Amino acid sequence: MTVIDRFENGYAVLVNEKGSVSVPESELPPEAAEGDVVLLRGGRYVTDRKATEKKRKQVRERLQRLIKEDKR
Repeated sequence: MTVIDRFENGYAVLVNEKGSVSVPESELPPEAAEGDVVLLRGGRYVTDRKATEKKRKQVRERLQRLIKEDKR
């Protein structure tokens, strides 16, 4: 799974289990945002909306658990 970690100086930093790579923002869809899951299809990056929502839900749930544990 490759995720957009951040944008820096016209580049997007993509992170996956193998490490990270910087690609020009112009190679990503215009609506791409930090935290989006992207796939390389036919030499072009596309966002995977279903995987992005699933990942964001998991992050929200993890954060809620941490907040609850911190309040104890």
